[in-house]
Amino acid sequence: MKSTMKKLLKLMLALIALGAVAYWGYSKMGAQAPSYVYRTQAVTKGTITSTISATGTVNAVEMVEVGTQVSGNIKEIHADFNSAVKKGQLLAVLDPDVLASKVEESKASLTLAKAGASSARAQLDNAARTYNRNKELWDRKLIARSELESAETSHTLAKASLVEANARVTQANESLRQATTNLGYTKIVSPIDGVVISRAVDVGQTVAASLQTPTLFSIAKDLTRMRVEANIDEADIGRISEGQKATCKFDSWPDDAFEAVVAQKRLSPQTVSNVVTYVVILDIENKDKKLMPGMTANISVITEQRDDVLRIPAAALRFTPPADAMPSAVKRQDDEETAQGGLLMMPRRRPGAGNGDRTASQTVWLVDGGELKGSLEIDETGVNDRTWVEARGTALELLREGQELAVAFSKESEGAAAAGTRR
Repeated sequence: MKSTMKKLLKLMLALIALGAVAYWGYSKMGAQAPSYVYRTQAVTKGTITSTISATGTVNAVEMVEVGTQVSGNIKEIHADFNSAVKKGQLLAVLDPDVLASKVEESKASLTLAKAGASSARAQLDNAARTYNRNKELWDRKLIARSELESAETSHTLAKASLVEANARVTQANESLRQATTNLGYTKIVSPIDGVVISRAVDVGQTVAASLQTPTLFSIAKDLTRMRVEANIDEADIGRISEGQKATCKFDSWPDDAFEAVVAQKRLSPQTVSNVVTYVVILDIENKDKKLMPGMTANISVITEQRDDVLRIPAAALRFTPPADAMPSAVKRQDDEETAQGGLLMMPRRRPGAGNGDRTASQTVWLVDGGELKGSLEIDETGVNDRTWVEARGTALELLREGQELAVAFSKESEGAAAAGTRR
């Protein structure tokens, strides 16, 4: 019995020892820091162009909406879509019958008014003769005073009647002129040389001009010169100024880039869904007439450009090493306060602002031989095109062209590097 107990005790002790050894081995293996592979990008020299992107609509520089000032039925159409027209060329004709009858009616009214004026003039002459004759008889004491006054009153009334008749003649003249003008409006002519962009009517259609002038044709004066109306966000409008160059891309011509120039920055704001934008007008050449009114333009306005500058990859400014790799790199910095292998050791510091901030400090991580060698604080940056950032300040002294900066990482067993981006 005792021997059995001893054997069990020895077995238990052996199992405990084996477990302790296994736990020790597992702890040693688990404590081993994983290895990482870092994807890098070198510091370079080159050009950085800062742009503002937006979308806009292409229109002709000068567009005229041709309407009608009178109502009626469309009797004839002499222009169609894409028709080239000259100034004064006949575009359409409205049915003139109703307005022609009004002209004839106005002519008859004018004739009546002139006849009335002639009658009033004859009556005035007769009243004047009667008054003069009675005045002579009164001077000779041959008639009563009442007869003289009656003749004087008739003469005054005849004068007033002639003034009234002349006014009716003037009124009839103006009515005839207006009717004649309206009759002329039945012929719709082009006000400019250009191309018909749209036609909104057909033969037989009735147009009513009682409330507002209906649009019959839209004519573009010159399609070799176009303009783009773009909506720029209020956050970017301060960087836009007249004369800046821009490039425009169109879905219809994906391989072509059209040059444009900022011509106007309008002061009137537009608010849609609590977003404030401002209209910016860009002039664009269209000598080949590839662009058509209404096309959507993808615009990039060049706000700033720097040539031959030291460029830091923007991805490097957003990179943060994995948590279990940072302590060793930081410890190495604390132990080696000097440069190793041409790489500068500086205290690690988290960035204080997002990408593109020109004043807040940001950090890049230096890589040499596939390992992190430390970090470098970037205290000042310049132009940013979202791919490259201009180095300024102390970074110009501490960084050199060709230096490798970490932009992403992966574990050694994984196939592709994952971006280590600051959150």
